[in-house]
Amino acid sequence: MDPVAALLEIASLLERERASRYRAKAFRQAAATFEELPEEVRTDPTRLRASRGIGESTFAVIRQAQNGAVPDYLVELRGDVEPERVSELRRKLRGDLHAHTDWSDGTTSIAVMAAAARAQGHEYQAITDHSPRLRVARGLSAERLREQIPLVRAESGDGFTLLAGIEVDILEDGALDQDPDLLAELDVVVASVHSKLRMDARPMTARMIAAVSHPRVNVLGHCTGRLVEGDRGTRPPSVFDAAAVFAACAENGVAVEINSRPERQDPPDELIAIALAAGCLFSIDSDAHAPGQLSLLDHGAETAERAGVPAARIVTTWGLERLLAWTE
Repeated sequence: MDPVAALLEIASLLERERASRYRAKAFRQAAATFEELPEEVRTDPTRLRASRGIGESTFAVIRQAQNGAVPDYLVELRGDVEPERVSELRRKLRGDLHAHTDWSDGTTSIAVMAAAARAQGHEYQAITDHSPRLRVARGLSAERLREQIPLVRAESGDGFTLLAGIEVDILEDGALDQDPDLLAELDVVVASVHSKLRMDARPMTARMIAAVSHPRVNVLGHCTGRLVEGDRGTRPPSVFDAAAVFAACAENGVAVEINSRPERQDPPDELIAIALAAGCLFSIDSDAHAPGQLSLLDHGAETAERAGVPAARIVTTWGLERLLAWTE
């Protein structure tokens, strides 16, 4: 087995199961290091093990692959990590409007995320790193976002389009945490609440309605902010008038995100039902922070199918031309 392929598959499996980001990064780093090494170092176990970026675990994987075996650790992960779920709706998804890179709190570069989206068979993928207010996630200032936009668009080609976007914070008064003129330059704007999640229902409702009424907002991200499992613990959903918020989404053509991360499962089924009744559009998104998490779209597709969301109302089943006509 090719050592680089083995290392990258291990990284992707670790990312899909949301294991420690450092473990996955170690395998991606080892793959990059191994590719750059001269042949005489690759084939010399002593020099290979001494190479910076090659640790004990990654060395073992490389050596087993070089000896013609599927590495033990890869065999273990293939058995332990839940495989991607195949469904009719998952096959209809043509892209993803919410993903992060190492420009904010993602783990890999723009180019690596683009390559992973291509490998998923996506027609398009949006890069939506965080906005300045979220300092813990290294949110992008207007200057950094302007610098990022051409780098994102440069990854398009051969039937694949990488969309320039942002996940912008919804501030306490419903304003958006980014230069309004700059938002107009983007292909996709996802608006999410990340602070004061326990705000009383009345001001939270007003806050969210103000945000989705902004003419540049396309998607309302993980609307309740809840966490139901995972290393970060659990968190109750924010409280708001869902009927009023989703009516505003429908009126303004803003899609309600079905966030595919298993630790979020956001919105819950009962809120999806309210959004359906309100006439909302939906966007099934991975909220990936690493390449292997792009495959989590299968969870979102399963949620949408269970809730009875028609594929025609899911914007990520649309082709690129129709999608961009909508976002504009």
